[in-house]
Parts: sequence; C-alpha cells; structure tokens
Amino acid sequence: MKKKTLEDINVFEKKVLVRVDFNVPIQDGVITDDNRIVQALPTIQYLLDESAKVILFSHLGRIKKEEDLAKNSLKIVSERLSELLGKEVVFVPETRGEKLEKAINDMKAKDIVMVENTRFEDLDGKKESKNDDDLGAYWASLGDVFVNDAFGTAHRAHASNVGIASRLETAAGYLMEKEIRYIGSTVEEPERPFVAILGGAKVSDKIGVIENLLKVADKVLIGGGMAYTFMKAQGYNIGNSIVENDKLDLANELLEKAKGKIILPKDLVVAEEFSASAPFRVTDYKGIKDTEEGLDVGPKTIKLFKKHLKHAKTVVWNGPLGVFEFENFAKGTEAICEILAHLKNARTIIGGGDSAAAAIQMGYKDKFTHISTGGGASLQFLEGKPLPGIDSIDDSVDCGCGDSHCGH
Repeated sequence: MKKKTLEDINVFEKKVLVRVDFNVPIQDGVITDDNRIVQALPTIQYLLDESAKVILFSHLGRIKKEEDLAKNSLKIVSERLSELLGKEVVFVPETRGEKLEKAINDMKAKDIVMVENTRFEDLDGKKESKNDDDLGAYWASLGDVFVNDAFGTAHRAHASNVGIASRLETAAGYLMEKEIRYIGSTVEEPERPFVAILGGAKVSDKIGVIENLLKVADKVLIGGGMAYTFMKAQGYNIGNSIVENDKLDLANELLEKAKGKIILPKDLVVAEEFSASAPFRVTDYKGIKDTEEGLDVGPKTIKLFKKHLKHAKTVVWNGPLGVFEFENFAKGTEAICEILAHLKNARTIIGGGDSAAAAIQMGYKDKFTHISTGGGASLQFLEGKPLPGIDSIDDSVDCGCGDSHCGH
C-alpha cells in the first residue's frame, strides 16, 4: 500500500489543511493525556520547516446537544499545542464563516491556525460525521493541499477527512504513514513466526480480526473476557464470568478453523465480586465455582503464552488479558508487556485501545516497535478491511527510478 507522503507534495508557502486527531481526555478543564498532540508534532514541525501555512482540523468528543459545545472546544488544545511548539497557534472558534476565512487569508508562511472542533457541525444534522458534501467542499476550498495524519478516524468517512481528500491533492502525515507501514505491512507480509495476542471483553468485537489473523498468524493467543466464551463453547463451567451465549457456536467454528492455532488460558485468577479489593484465587479452567468470575489469566497461562512468544519475530497485540485497572488483576497484561519488551529482533505492535492504554500506564510506552493511536481503526486494519481515511489518500507515483519520494 503505497500512499503519497509529506515528501511527495510541494507545501512551500501553500495553505496546507491537516487533519489531526486531537481527541484528548479533558477533566475539569485540564488535558490529562496529551499523547495524541505530541504524536502529531513531527508532521506539524515538518510543514513549518518547509514554510507552509498550517491549518489544523480535529474533532473532540461527541456533540449531541447544545451543552456539549462549551466542554468540547479545541481552545484548550490549541493552547497546549502552542506550548509544545513554542509558537503562537491562532485559534478560530468557528468551523466556517468570515472569521475563519479572514484568519486563513491573513496567514504568512510558518503560521498556524486551528479550526474549532469539526463535530460542532454535527449539532445540525451530523454534517461532519455523515460526510456532508457541501461541508467537505467548503473546507477543501480553504486550502491548497491536504495532509491526513489522523489514523484514529481513518475507519470513518467524515467531511474532514474523506470529504476534503476527494477535492485536494492528499498525502499521509508522518503518523499516518507509520500506522500504514507497521500495521498494514505486518499483517500483509509478517516476518515469522507471527503471533497474535487478542484480549478484551467480547468475541463479537473481534470476529473479523480473529478470522483474518487465523489466515496469516502462526498462533493466536486468546485471553481477557473473550476467552470465557471459547471455554464455555468447549463445555467448561465458567461460573459468573463474562460470556456471549449467542456466540458459542461461532467460537466452536473458529476453534475448528484454527486447527490448533488458537491457544486458550490454562488457569485463571477468579473472585466472587468485580472489585479491586475482592479476595481472589488461582484455579485451572476446570475449577471455577458457580459463584466466581474470571478476572485475569493465571501463572500457568503466562508461562504458556511466553513459550509461544519466545521465538516470535512479529507480534500484534490487541486487548488486555484481564481487568488491568485493578492491580490484583493486572498481572497477565503486565506480564505480556514484560515479555514483549524483552523479545529480541522482533517487531512488536500494539493495536490501540485498552491494550495501548495499559502498556502506557504500566510504563512500557517506549518498549514496543509501535503503539497504534487508533483503537477502532487498528481493529478494522487488522481485519483486512478498507479504511476510507486511508483509501482517500492519493497513491504514490513510482516513476521507475527506485525512489518512491522522487516526486515524479
């Protein structure tokens, strides 16, 4: 999948529209995690260094009613970006209109303008989320070229990504390029052995991912809440553990298709209540009492998973193996972090979502080859499904010289 990148486009003194993902958590008016802003800095800095006029678009939260507007303004984000860049960021509290147009027309090379939350347009008919044609055309009219660096929204066709991209020359920013390179190429051409680790609560969330990975992975290790559906499908008592009873037949079908590729837990950490302070014990998967629920994988499972990961050259991980928010039930997830952090000569990728949050929270942020910034987008990528935000980026042109960035 060869897409145009920043080096493929001329941005000198051009008005460059950039879709970033600044959907950061905010509590009591304070950004509690600015990782998504930090991840966008290389793209923004490159454009500034190349004397572009940078116009930033992002969403923040969900806008369903008038009261959602005030708490989801990007003003606070523009202030944090300004601090990180050491440079003024002009914030325009509008998504369209004369004020926005004037701010952009007054720009000089190396200036930055941030447009208000694109989802403010959803208050009246979901114009952003439904890729309203007029809105996409209007935003595209504000610039000369478009850079999409928001992998987190790549699985959605919105006015601020696909709508703009359909009307302007479009390239991937550095973050988007990295996601395409690591997740896309890993699933298409993995170095073997290739081991996938899947956790999280529901089989139904990851049916397509499991089916696609069974085609390409050498082993698929399953933990987290979804493991109990597979266990019950095999006839084991799972007590009060989370289960999808309507997916039992599907679980058996997947096990049959897998021909031994799927590896399930050997033992579990169980408790009688879902609580951080609940008394707990370790049992094998045949020993759960009716009053107990599984909240983590046990030490035998960690040992088993480590054996399958020992010689892996490619690992993709999506979904925690237990209730990592509770210290007593975070050991399985932390053990996977530790194992992957010490694999030699291996490409290790976390596919966003809760597993990414857990790895970062536990201090392993810099111990993996790549941690995806997109939960839903990475899942869809792992399923092998097309992502509208990526498909709408222009394909790179190979003139035959061997240099994909030659510009010809």
